[in-house]
Amino acid sequence: MLMSNSSRQARLHYLSGGFRVLSPGDHVVCARTGEKIPLEELHYWSAERQEAYASAQAATAAMRTA
Repeated sequence: MLMSNSSRQARLHYLSGGFRVLSPGDHVVCARTGEKIPLEELHYWSAERQEAYASAQAATAAMRTA
């Protein structure tokens, strides 16, 4: 039986220029907003904090609270 990754949260290891998939899935959750981010739309993250962000505004807000 073929398993689908639909509606499954991926586990990623964030790097400075990309990320590595640790557990397959179709999305991650924004650390600031709780919004689901499809992997193909993931553009903002912190390698230092190992967090994903849904938008530039969410990433900026997270960096301000460091």
